[in-house]
Formats: sequence, structure tokens, C-alpha cells
Amino acid sequence: MLNLVLFGPPGAGKGTQSQKLIDHYQLVHISTGDLFRAHIKSQTSLGQQVSKLIADGELVPDSITIAMLEEEVDKNKEAKGFIFDGFPRTVPQAEELDKFLAGKGAKINGVIALDVDQEELTRRIAERHKISGRPDDDAEKLKKRISEYFNKTVHVLPYYESQGKLAKVNGIGEIEIIFNDLCTVIDQY
Repeated sequence: MLNLVLFGPPGAGKGTQSQKLIDHYQLVHISTGDLFRAHIKSQTSLGQQVSKLIADGELVPDSITIAMLEEEVDKNKEAKGFIFDGFPRTVPQAEELDKFLAGKGAKINGVIALDVDQEELTRRIAERHKISGRPDDDAEKLKKRISEYFNKTVHVLPYYESQGKLAKVNGIGEIEIIFNDLCTVIDQY
């Protein structure tokens, strides 16, 4: 089983590259953002809680995120592997993910960080906001989300680096070139 964490700040291209990797490696994509949006759209109790947190640019509590993630993994028992997108965001989440996967006889094979500077992130998200109108792409909320990433989430990388699982890929450039660089890393697992 091939389990990957695709890492990067909002607008780094995780969603775009995840779709290409899913098709290429026949993996199941688990995006906490997609899970949150599905719960919000269905107006579940959980979705209402998540909606307020996301709208304020806050991180969703670990307990909610982990419960949704475990539910999604359990729904896909025949998967060849998973791409975790937007998770883990904290070292405790990374530890919980490792524990959960170990209980299933699996592990994270690799963590790939898409490296994109803040100027490019801001440009990409502004474009995405024009097209999708996602409320979490609003300029002020975006600043908060990017700040959350660089001040908090990025600290998960040393956790995986200490395990020899971290690779960094330049996330700026042509989509196909970035994809090929990702495949070169993944093929080494």
C-alpha cells in the first residue's frame, strides 16, 4: 500500500497534483478540505461547526478532523493507497495518523512538500477566488490561512524529515513538470 502526504500552503497546487497522482498511481485522495466542504454542503452538525471555523480561517480541532479522516479510510478498504491532502497539520495529528495506519498494518511511505513562495500563493488564490468564489479564498481569510501554514503547519515537516520520509518539490512552473518531479520522488518509495 502506498500512502503519501502531499504538503503545502493554500494555493500550492495540492489539489491539482493530487488528481494527477490519483490517476497515475490509482490512489484514493483524502482531502480534509473536501471532507469539510462535503459536511458543510450536507449541513451535518459537524459541517455547521466546521463551516464557522473555516469561514473564520481557523483550523478544525484534531478530534473532528481525525474522526472524518478515519471514516473515509474505512470506506475505502480495497484502496491501493491514499494521498492525504491538508492533513496532518500538526505533529499530534501526524502521530495520530501514524498510530491509526499502524493499527491497519500500514504507514506513511512519504511526505512531499510543494515549495511555493507567498507571492505566487497570493496570485493563485486570487485567481481561484474569481473562478470558484470559495469563501476561504477571500483576501483577509487567505492571509490568515497562509499565516497559519507558515507559523504552525510547516512544523510538521521536521517530524517526517526525522523519519527520512520528507521530500521537497518545486511547486512553481508547468503542471506537467511538477507532476513529473513528484513521480520521480514517489517512484523511489
